Amino acid sequence: MKTEQLNERHIPFSSLRYSTEAFIDYAIPECSPKYNYALVGPGVSQNAKQPVSLREPHGFQVGGVSMPHGRVNPPHLHFSCEVFICAKGQWRIQWGFNPQARHVDIGELDIVSVPTWIYRGFTNIGVNDGFLFTALGRDHTGGILWGAATLHAAQAQGVVLTDGYRIVDTRRGDALHAGEQVLQPMEEADISALRDWTEAEMSRRLVRAADLKFGVHSLIDAVLPGGGAQLAPVVGLGISEDRHAEPPVAKAHGVSLEWLRIPPGCGVLRHRLQDKQVMTAYRGAVELTVQADEGSVAYTLQGSPDGWDSFAVPADVWRSLRNTGPQEAWVLLMTAGDHRKLIHWDEQVLAAAHASGWAYDADGCVAERRFLERAQR
Repeated sequence: MKTEQLNERHIPFSSLRYSTEAFIDYAIPECSPKYNYALVGPGVSQNAKQPVSLREPHGFQVGGVSMPHGRVNPPHLHFSCEVFICAKGQWRIQWGFNPQARHVDIGELDIVSVPTWIYRGFTNIGVNDGFLFTALGRDHTGGILWGAATLHAAQAQGVVLTDGYRIVDTRRGDALHAGEQVLQPMEEADISALRDWTEAEMSRRLVRAADLKFGVHSLIDAVLPGGGAQLAPVVGLGISEDRHAEPPVAKAHGVSLEWLRIPPGCGVLRHRLQDKQVMTAYRGAVELTVQADEGSVAYTLQGSPDGWDSFAVPADVWRSLRNTGPQEAWVLLMTAGDHRKLIHWDEQVLAAAHASGWAYDADGCVAERRFLERAQR
């Protein structure tokens, strides 16, 4: 891939553009303003003018949302899994058709996966503006279904949604086209037939920052100079090479999520994956070096309390990471697919690990050579 193409995959937080009218709920006073961001993938916005940083399909979608304190995103239903990653503030994630009945509150670094075919909404319960990243499984999510109360509340303000999912704002002089009909919500009987998720069931889809389990040997370069990073699985089978790694949320999503923790002066040595991967820096400064046709290109991904840079790394491209800051760096890795992802390391990395007494067992996990070499062949 040429440098110019790689540059398009660098998504500094400062470059993000938002829409405040991505969905029909912008017409409802308690839901506005809401700032919707689309980072990677075609997204699910109902506004054709929604800015998108990188439209290329990745097998999943990455978006973001920011709202002031007290603002509400009302109940809606997705047909692919939706993962909420709290980057800033305090949020209440609600599910079921009565959003007051079931909810969980999350804070920074907490992640919750909401199942398919379930109504969900969220509210900013923090004292200031908050920010959520969202990951939606699959390239084609099947769209959104809104609850009847939301459609009726928007219609009372003069805004309707057509059966072709076009927003018609009569306050601006919009009108239905010939043959268009107003979208009808799900029937009460159909809503009642949806699965009812209990608090206990949903708690198993919540991963608190305090409960993350980082693997000391989650990467084979951990023992080498310049290595030393650790992974904590969150959703699905990711890139961890630790035989003890188990994702807290194992359900197939079309994407895996892992936290990468890098001490100062450490990193991840040269490697590549067969799968597309989106990296988002949450904390600290990380230098990402990617191999272009013209040579290596370095990008700085900065994570701070008010901004989180991302990069969409192509498949089969050599890359490395280095913490260039004085503090521990945290990076969220989102990797396409439900399968276990295998890292292809540079041969020099593997040779150095072998010389240091480490190799792979028959299952492809990091292990000490002294055990592997005494096993019966």
